[in-house]
Amino acid sequence: MKAIDMNAYIAGFPKEIQDMLEAIRAVVKKTAPAVEETIKYDMPTFMLHGKNLIHFAAFKKHIGFFGAPTGNEAFAKDFTPYKSGKGTLQFPYDKPMPLALITKIVKFRVKELG
Repeated sequence: MKAIDMNAYIAGFPKEIQDMLEAIRAVVKKTAPAVEETIKYDMPTFMLHGKNLIHFAAFKKHIGFFGAPTGNEAFAKDFTPYKSGKGTLQFPYDKPMPLALITKIVKFRVKELG
């Protein structure tokens, strides 16, 4: 069954993972209060000015964070501890959620989207 909103998506996971997803959600909303929540590509998505700000999703061993500026040299050292791909970071469940890094990414994306 596909989630119809962010609450339903998060509720479908064990408590420990729910806490991580809620932490990301709280940081994004605090950093960019004007965001709108939705589900796109079967993932929680934050929209700003009608554009995708970031997506995130829980997987077997990590949380995928989509919308990261992985090609940006200013973030190169920040991204080193994580598996990454084009615009994607993987935050493993066995490590603390990098909330300061998520805040930095969201601020960057807000400026990028204008």
